[in-house]
Amino acid sequence: MTSARPELSDLLARLDPDAALAQRHLWLMELLSWVRGHGHDTAASVARVQLLLDAATARPELVGQWQAWWRVFRRDVDIAPMLADFGFAPRTAFLSELGHRIRRKLLPGTPETTDLAELFGLLLPTDFDRQWLLALPPALLERAQAVLFPDPTEPATLHAPEPATLHAPEPDGWERTLMDALTFCVGQVSATGFAAEVRVRMSAEARQARTFHLLPTQFEALKHTVAAHGALSTQALQAATQLRHHLDECRSAAHSVYAHLDEHGISVGIVFRLQQLRHRIQRIDDLLLCLQSPHRAQAAAHLLAKLVQVRQDSQSLRALVASSTHLTAAKVAERSAESGEHYITRNRTEYLAMLKHAAGGGAVIGFTTWGKFLLYGLALSPFWMGFAAGMNYALSFVLVQLLHWTVATKQPAVTAPAMVAKLKDIRTPGAVRGFVDEVANLFRSQVAAILGNLALVVPVVLLLSQALVWLTGQPMIDTDKAHHVLHDLNVLGPTALFAAFTGVLLFASSIVAGWFENWFVLHRLDSALAHNPAFTRWLGSERAQRWALFLRANVSGFAANISLGLMLGVVPVVMAFFGLGLEVRHVTLSAGQVAAAVAALGTDSLRSSDFWLAVAGVVLVGPINLGVSFYLAFRLALKAQAISDVNRQRIAAAIRGRIRHAPLSFLRPPPEGATPPSDAPDEGDEAPTVPRQ
Repeated sequence: MTSARPELSDLLARLDPDAALAQRHLWLMELLSWVRGHGHDTAASVARVQLLLDAATARPELVGQWQAWWRVFRRDVDIAPMLADFGFAPRTAFLSELGHRIRRKLLPGTPETTDLAELFGLLLPTDFDRQWLLALPPALLERAQAVLFPDPTEPATLHAPEPATLHAPEPDGWERTLMDALTFCVGQVSATGFAAEVRVRMSAEARQARTFHLLPTQFEALKHTVAAHGALSTQALQAATQLRHHLDECRSAAHSVYAHLDEHGISVGIVFRLQQLRHRIQRIDDLLLCLQSPHRAQAAAHLLAKLVQVRQDSQSLRALVASSTHLTAAKVAERSAESGEHYITRNRTEYLAMLKHAAGGGAVIGFTTWGKFLLYGLALSPFWMGFAAGMNYALSFVLVQLLHWTVATKQPAVTAPAMVAKLKDIRTPGAVRGFVDEVANLFRSQVAAILGNLALVVPVVLLLSQALVWLTGQPMIDTDKAHHVLHDLNVLGPTALFAAFTGVLLFASSIVAGWFENWFVLHRLDSALAHNPAFTRWLGSERAQRWALFLRANVSGFAANISLGLMLGVVPVVMAFFGLGLEVRHVTLSAGQVAAAVAALGTDSLRSSDFWLAVAGVVLVGPINLGVSFYLAFRLALKAQAISDVNRQRIAAAIRGRIRHAPLSFLRPPPEGATPPSDAPDEGDEAPTVPRQ
């Protein structure tokens, strides 16, 4: 450590209480950087603090100079707002905080500031600062307080509460700072509890208890007790305990908002406010501990260490988005699960019904294929061509929905959450076995949907092309376009990549659907449509009720179908603008295009390699469409249900066991009333249960 003495001597020589604001703060940053050292050895940092105190006590004039510097620092910089507000959003809004964090990442900070919250990140910027602060021994902290931070109004004793019969000592500067910070925090907690969007969503019991109304009174009682008897008196300790109990009641009242959100839709903004409130209450508890600790220096060091951790957490954009949108993701998965239940077939009757519904969907997609080729003749600009194609897809998908038919590739993104919903009670006996049954049911359903789609899309396109020949003398597409179609769908080209990209769009449409339905429910638009006088005058009361019920039942499907159609048409155009030549490959649409190409080229094309390579491409597109969209939705649903890694391994083992012992259950529907096939013990139900994490 002797090698550090010249550097320390230089730092101490430049200590100047009369320097400009920025220079004083830069000097403090250098001093803390010297204490930090290489940033990996806490013992070395503790030794540097010891060395600093030794150097200060050896030169009394230096101590006086430092204390003058510290008085100037306290005069220019208010510590209380930093203790109260550091790490919290300035306007308790999710988007505001997101923008604030992005700006802090992109824009450099300046030491020329009187805002200690801004300066704090420059003084203690690393997680190592938390480590060396916590490593400082109590004796060293007491010495540092006595040498560097003495207070002329400090109470005579810090290690025992004042007797009730004695007058309370005058509060020192640190105590006043803590009381000011507590005042700011309590005010913010009260403001959040009184916010309209939070207050109206509390339970009736919480509103009647008027918990947030009484919080300022409880805090004023603590302030008066501290002023009358001292922060360490028995009366003050009791008042602080009562305040903590009241804050717990405030936390419980705020928590009742989640029940309303779960029933009526999640708002990211409200969830963010509730998280801020919980953290504010925790900050109040930290400040109370610091105020009433008999070991003041040690408590202050621990509070600073916590603030360093808060700064690290407040830097992360990912943590902010994840914590604030977790409930929204869970609600989206839950609503997708509700939509996905009717796409899963569990017996022979449902399996045959799926074939019939999928065949109807395939017939509609046959006309969609014709519409797509008609649009090519309009010679529109790329964007408007993509928009027109998207509207063609969207209208077709909505028609399929209204006719209660189905398109195969739209199923996985909503059926995956429906499957994972079976794992809510994974610790119950048979939960994993039941989930494997759902996997088999889903796989059969997907096979039936694809077969049903393809069974009718191909003949419908062929019939349409033949009808066009009879009516106009021309098939659906010319020979050049037909060769181009077969070339684009060649299995040896980028077909697999484009199919995977389409799977991502399929998954994205399910997210849009879940989000839009959550928004619809959150704002109670079905109730507004049913009861708002403007709508009832226009539609009539009974019709308004029917429309409200219809939209509530179908809003998710409309959002999914319209968003998917527009994404299939517009996203490739946007990608092309940025030089990314991504296209969509949808199995049913691709099969219809191959059929149109065969109709244009004649039966001789059936013997060409281009045709069979295109057929192989269509065969490849289907599983990739389904697999990618299902995997993404499955991952989201697992996260929403908080399924642990250990339980995921159990699930994988169970599926492998079913494939070995009953492979036909994934293809052949069971007869009516049949029990699921018996699985081997290694499917995981007999394994020790592991709690969900």
